[in-house]
Amino acid sequence: MTRKVAIFGGSFNPPGLHHRHIAEALSKLFDEILVVPCGPRPDKLTTHDLEPVFRAALCDIAFRELGNVQVELFDLEQATFTRTHELEARYADRGELWHVVGADLTEGGATGSSFIQRHWHEGATLWRSLNFLVIARRGYTCATDDLPPRHQVMHIDAGGSSTEIRERLFHRKPYHHLVTPQVAAFTDRYGLFRGRLPNMATRFTLGEPRLLIESDPRNPKAVAWAERFEHFRDEENPNCILVIGGDGSMLRAIRSHWRLRLPFFGINAGHLGFLLNNAADVLDDFPPSEMILRRTPLIYVEIEHQDGSKTKALAFNDVWVERSSGQSAWIEVTINGEKRLPRLVSDGALLSTASGSTAYAQAMGATPLLADTPAWLLVGSNVMSPRNWKSALLSYDAQIQFVNLHPEKRPLRAFIDGISQGEVVSMKARISRIAAAELAFLPDHDMAEKIAQIQYPKGEI
Repeated sequence: MTRKVAIFGGSFNPPGLHHRHIAEALSKLFDEILVVPCGPRPDKLTTHDLEPVFRAALCDIAFRELGNVQVELFDLEQATFTRTHELEARYADRGELWHVVGADLTEGGATGSSFIQRHWHEGATLWRSLNFLVIARRGYTCATDDLPPRHQVMHIDAGGSSTEIRERLFHRKPYHHLVTPQVAAFTDRYGLFRGRLPNMATRFTLGEPRLLIESDPRNPKAVAWAERFEHFRDEENPNCILVIGGDGSMLRAIRSHWRLRLPFFGINAGHLGFLLNNAADVLDDFPPSEMILRRTPLIYVEIEHQDGSKTKALAFNDVWVERSSGQSAWIEVTINGEKRLPRLVSDGALLSTASGSTAYAQAMGATPLLADTPAWLLVGSNVMSPRNWKSALLSYDAQIQFVNLHPEKRPLRAFIDGISQGEVVSMKARISRIAAAELAFLPDHDMAEKIAQIQYPKGEI
């Protein structure tokens, strides 16, 4: 039998209980539901009000645990708005597609004056050719003559709207009855939709732990310590990701679980443990009465390999290119479309977030960034030209490209969080618009204090 797939698009700004109820109802009728939050739209200026990384997180949280519901974040990552006919083409091979629309968009269909027919790109053609799942919410009656030729109607007894939620939040009115508890917790944690900049860091109380536990299987100490927390394990409905190991263990956990949008609490069973907490402070006293959560971005990376293939990936700490032969690397460095370093002659070049600035970037001579710095680093490795150039500070919205000027004579290898990507022709990178991780620290030993200790080492008298 042909798979039936529902495409549920919208701004979801924020996603409310009414969106969740629609998704739950769809999940009983369709094999797969694709939730597609749109990117910035000129006809919906409110989509510009909140950073896309928060909209992405709220959508992941709102539709969590619905097994056949998948949240597609490509529009938010690329800052695009994919129209309905483009979605039809994008997912054509997934099965029989049905586009979910509100009944108000079909009003006037009998006379060719519905919103879909008048305002959608190729609206009249889509009206005749696509399958529409029409949502009739409480108190709304669909006129049969107004419906598209190929339609189903689904009645939903759910009130509320994103506009109402935003207005209640802005005016500090009760709103928790309009969203899921998890969406409310995240919204309150970062002060979203309050008419001010969201928090970068916040105080947080875990409550009763329900843990997804990640420990380094090659570290006997980490494996033994993980057993202490087995009675807190709840991988079906976790509220925290406990990572036991070193910084590498934390990086692997973030790459695997960042879309759960849960705090990562680390216990250092390794060496430096910059991204983790000291074991002596938490092994016998977990959970802490209070933590500091620091929201840290990931880097979005596009790589072109020597065979012409392209890959995309995310990094938490850093990405870099380095020479893979005895020859020095000749790298063209472009920032926001401008060639800032037409020929960087060096062993390589690295991009680092503030969280990663204490790792390889510091070893290459860069000064670590404060945890709350809305910037990231560009660093050269053993630079020969331009003379005396070492590093540069980049704004959050900067887009960087490394191009190998002589790939045959001077090959480059790329690395993402220390993992080799093989030889490459070019690498593009920017701060991701959708991906971030929440790192949890004890208040007296959080990331900011660790960086301060590096910046201001205590000397001997």
